[in-house]
Amino acid sequence: MVHPKEIYDLLLDYGNTNTPIKEILIGLTWTLCETESIGLCMSPGTVTRTLPWSGTLVNKPLKELASWLHSWNSFEATVGMAAINAEINGRSPLPAQGESLSPYGPGNLAVFEYFLPMIRGKKVAIIGRYPRLSRYENEMEMTVIERQPGADDFPDQASEYLLPEAEWVFLTATSIANKTFPRLVELAKNSQLVLMGPTMPWLADFKQFGIDYLAGVTVSNSQALRQTVAEGGGVRIFETGVQYHVLKL
Repeated sequence: MVHPKEIYDLLLDYGNTNTPIKEILIGLTWTLCETESIGLCMSPGTVTRTLPWSGTLVNKPLKELASWLHSWNSFEATVGMAAINAEINGRSPLPAQGESLSPYGPGNLAVFEYFLPMIRGKKVAIIGRYPRLSRYENEMEMTVIERQPGADDFPDQASEYLLPEAEWVFLTATSIANKTFPRLVELAKNSQLVLMGPTMPWLADFKQFGIDYLAGVTVSNSQALRQTVAEGGGVRIFETGVQYHVLKL
């Protein structure tokens, strides 16, 4: 297996283009980059009053913003990830090779509904507290690891202990932008590993990093998606602008 740190070099290779940036939107929950297509990344969730580069990003070559993926500034890394996704996801053939999750319900829950026959009764670790996850508590031995843990969640540090014991791990693709991806993938190497979420680049290369399944989105209505992001929408993007697909690598 290729060392998971190398995912960043791979993604920057894909982002090494002169495609001009048409628009960047940094919403409360999602950041959107539009070029010839649209890329998403979950917004940092941190508070800031100003960003020094505001008003300067349109018409820049994509490769300039893609390089921000290496940044430790969370807003820069988020924009870099969204830019790379705009380059990759509008062209990738992978979603069409997978299965649409529309019949399984709305949003992120569709992913868990799809996998439920495979994970029922298993030890399952989920990175990130998705809305309404509690409905599955009696279906599996579920642990949720969250950066801002609630009463039923485990903190980040618990990953070191819980992921090696898990049979299945659901890993948010936001871990790429926030730089936790390499360590989490290493810890989950003995599990069935699902990379999921709108931040996910549709790349078959993830197989060499130990990912078994991709569960990501395609844009179904770009205008509605843009409006929802701009107006601070969160899970509402699943109702207005994107659709989930899953693919076994």
